[in-house]
Amino acid sequence: MVSRVIPVEPFDLVIFGGTGDLARRKILPGLFRRFRAGQMPPDARVIGAARTEMDASAYRDMIRDGILKFGGEESRDSESLEAFLQRLDYVAIDATGEGGWQHLAGIMRPGVVRAFYFSVAPSLFGPLAERLHQHGIADQEARIVVEKPFGRDLESARALNQTLAAHFREEQIYRIDHYLGKETVQNLMAVRFGNVLFEPLWNNHYVDHIQITVAETVGVEGRGGYYDKSGAMRDMVQNHLMQLLCLIAMEPPFRFEAAAVRDEKLKVIHALKPVLAHHIVRGQYDADGDGPSYREEAGNPRSFTESFIAIRAEIANWRWAGVPFYLRTGKKLRARHSEIAVVFKDLPHTIFEGDQARHRNILSIRLQPNEGIDLFVTIKEPGPGGMRLIDRPLDMTFATALGEDGKDVPDAYERLIMDVIRGNQTLFMRGDEVEAAWAWTDPIIAGWERRNDVPKLYDPGSSGPDDALMLLHREGRRWRDIRG
Repeated sequence: MVSRVIPVEPFDLVIFGGTGDLARRKILPGLFRRFRAGQMPPDARVIGAARTEMDASAYRDMIRDGILKFGGEESRDSESLEAFLQRLDYVAIDATGEGGWQHLAGIMRPGVVRAFYFSVAPSLFGPLAERLHQHGIADQEARIVVEKPFGRDLESARALNQTLAAHFREEQIYRIDHYLGKETVQNLMAVRFGNVLFEPLWNNHYVDHIQITVAETVGVEGRGGYYDKSGAMRDMVQNHLMQLLCLIAMEPPFRFEAAAVRDEKLKVIHALKPVLAHHIVRGQYDADGDGPSYREEAGNPRSFTESFIAIRAEIANWRWAGVPFYLRTGKKLRARHSEIAVVFKDLPHTIFEGDQARHRNILSIRLQPNEGIDLFVTIKEPGPGGMRLIDRPLDMTFATALGEDGKDVPDAYERLIMDVIRGNQTLFMRGDEVEAAWAWTDPIIAGWERRNDVPKLYDPGSSGPDDALMLLHREGRRWRDIRG
C-alpha cells in the first residue's frame, strides 16, 4: 500500500544537540525516511548544532554512519541517502556563551519555517531560548521542540514553563512525547470517535476496568545516574502513561484540533483522585545469573529508586466513576510489551453453563512491539461436540493492514517532527497539562518518601513484584500477560 504523502512548507530545522544519541538514533533517521517518502520539500535544510568543532562534511559522515546503523532497510538506498545528506549543515555553537551564534544567524534563510529542536538537557533550554532571540534567529513564527524531562516536580515544571514563556508563546512550544506519535495511539482516537460501535460502550456502565502496561526487557544500563534520580514514576508514569490515560478516558473534543483535544485531556488529569498508599506497588529488579541488579547498574548500593511501579487510579467524573485504571511500567520484565486493554463487564445474564459462561470482551490496543488493535470476542469453537466457547481476536495489525511489513507506517519521531513543521500541536503537551500531571504525581512521591517506602525486589524476566499481582487479585481481577 502506498501512503498519501502531504508535503510541508520549506523549512530550516536546527537540532541543538545534533551530535547526540537521540539525533543519531531517532531524529535524523526519521527525517531521512520522510525525505524518501517525498515529504521534505526540495529546499528544506537540517542544521546540526553542538559544541564539537567539525565542518559540515564531517557532520554528514557522522550522520551517514548513524542512518546506516539505525535507519533500517531504507538506509540501503545509497542514492537517496547521499541526496538527503546534502540537506545537512553544521554549526559549532556554545549554548551558554557567544561562540557560533553569529554564524548560525547568518545562514538562516528568510521566508521559510524556522524550527529549533532542543535535544539537550533542560538546564540549557533557557540559555538557548535567550540567544535565539538576542541574535534575531527566532522570529514570531518560529517553533521550538523540547524533550522530556519537563521538570522533576511541579515547582521545577513551572519554572521551566516560565523560562520558555519569557521568549516564546505557548503556541510556539512543542513538548514532544514520542508515545503520542505512535500509529496506534492516534488510531485509538479514530476507533473511539470515528465509529458508532465503541463510544456508547465507553463508560462505567459497560467497562469493568482498564489496564495500561509499558514493559521493557532492558535495565537502566548506561542511564543509571540519571535514572536513579528519576525512577519509573517520574520517567514514565508522569508523562507517557499519563498521556495514554488521558487519551483513553477523555471526553470527545468538539473538533480534532490542538486546543480542543488538549482541553479534554486536561480535564481528565484534574479529575484524577488522589492515590491511596495501598494502591501503589513499587519494585526494583534484583540480580540474576545473566546480569547485575538495579543497584549495581545504578552505582548506588543503598538506592530506594523504583524500576517498576503499579498504580490503581480512579477518575472522579460521571463517565468513569467506579472504574479502576491500572497502570504499570517496569524494566527487566518478561517481554517488551506496551498495551492499553479495555476490559468490558460480564454479560448481565448468560445462557451458557459452567466454564462456558466465563468470557469477556477485551479491546487490546498494542503500542509495541507490533502496533495494532485486537477486539476479543466470544465465538463457538468449530467442530462437533456441543457448544464450546472460545475467545478469538478480530485483529488489525498495522504492519500488515497498512503497508507491507510496516514500511509505510511512519515512526513516531517522523510524524511528530513533520507536525512541528506544519504547526500542528495536537499530539504535543501543553504547559498546563504538564503542571497538572505533576500536581497529581508529587503527593504520591512525597507519600512514599514520608513513609520511607522500600521497593519490593523482583526477578529479572518476571512480570514484576508479587504485590503488583495482588493489586488486582484482591478485587477479583488479574493483569493481562506481558508478552512480546
